Amino acid sequence: MRLSTETIKEGIPERRSIHKLKELVIFAILGSIMFISHIAMMWIPNVHFLGLFIAAYTLTYRVKALIPIYVYVFVYGALYGFSTWWIPYLYVWLPLWALFMLIGSFKNIPVKIKIPLFMLLCALHGLSFGALYAPFQAWLFGLSFNAMLAWIVAGLPFDVIHAIGNLAAGILIVPLAELLKKLDAHVHRNS
Repeated sequence: MRLSTETIKEGIPERRSIHKLKELVIFAILGSIMFISHIAMMWIPNVHFLGLFIAAYTLTYRVKALIPIYVYVFVYGALYGFSTWWIPYLYVWLPLWALFMLIGSFKNIPVKIKIPLFMLLCALHGLSFGALYAPFQAWLFGLSFNAMLAWIVAGLPFDVIHAIGNLAAGILIVPLAELLKKLDAHVHRNS
């Protein structure tokens, strides 16, 4: 059995190392894009593109999408401090990632259904953001369950704004995911 030149090249450890290095650099850049976009949008309270990026990254990179998500989380913490407000950032993005992991496993969804579905999923995450964040805050401040519910209700107008922003940004999930898949295929071809 003869080995092709391509098979031999793929087996070279340096080639795999270079590919992994390229992948890590790409994930660092994607996480930085999340961070920069969040900072750029701070002038509009609770409106940002994080849901868009998390969805597109997850549809493209699947489990590895956690890398740029947590690059963003740790860069945000490094700049603004790793205080108690930051701790929910360790888990608050995971439900959105999990939803897109699940929905991304269904390959044959028509685009005319994908776009509104993805928009809706992002909007629901925005609407539930306060409820996801509240349990840790309640524990931190020693709030009762009723006080936590009151906190969630008081923050609902901000969550509605968050949901509307995520709904609008969600229209770009499919085009961004397709662009990322093309770029990823290009990187794999040239590795």
